[in-house]
Amino acid sequence: MDQVTAFLGDEAIARGPRGEVTRLIEARWPASDHSAIRAYDDATGRVVDLDYRGAGAGAELAPRGRGRPKLGVVAREVTLLPRQWDWLSRQRGGASAALRRLVDEAGKAVPSPEARRDAAYRFMSDRCGDRPGYEEALRALYRGDGERLEALVAPWPDDIRAYLFRLLG
Repeated sequence: MDQVTAFLGDEAIARGPRGEVTRLIEARWPASDHSAIRAYDDATGRVVDLDYRGAGAGAELAPRGRGRPKLGVVAREVTLLPRQWDWLSRQRGGASAALRRLVDEAGKAVPSPEARRDAAYRFMSDRCGDRPGYEEALRALYRGDGERLEALVAPWPDDIRAYLFRLLG
């Protein structure tokens, strides 16, 4: 699931699936204020763009045609060795279904400590660079010194600190 957290200034204003967060922001803040809102992917700490075009309650749905729905499937090229194609072809549902299952399973995996640390770093780099103790906090983050990191970020706003430690797990 594509979970995000949105901030307006130092306040976390919305958290949840990307579409729900987008709709909530559209309902509560006028379009002129959307540029001040920053959203972060909860898995990677990366800044994400929210698409405010028509995601609100007033958006009209296109009439549904006959046949199978597209479900957002995108055809792309994958390069594998012959033995890998052979293995995929023997899987239940064929190559595409097997690849989708593998990707879905990998997405459910618990992130490694390094991945959580890198997510925290990305968030800190974007949101906290002008805060007191930032550089030393980064050093503590990469040394794995949680106690020192907590002490250094203690003066930071509550929502910023809470999200940082949430990313760290």
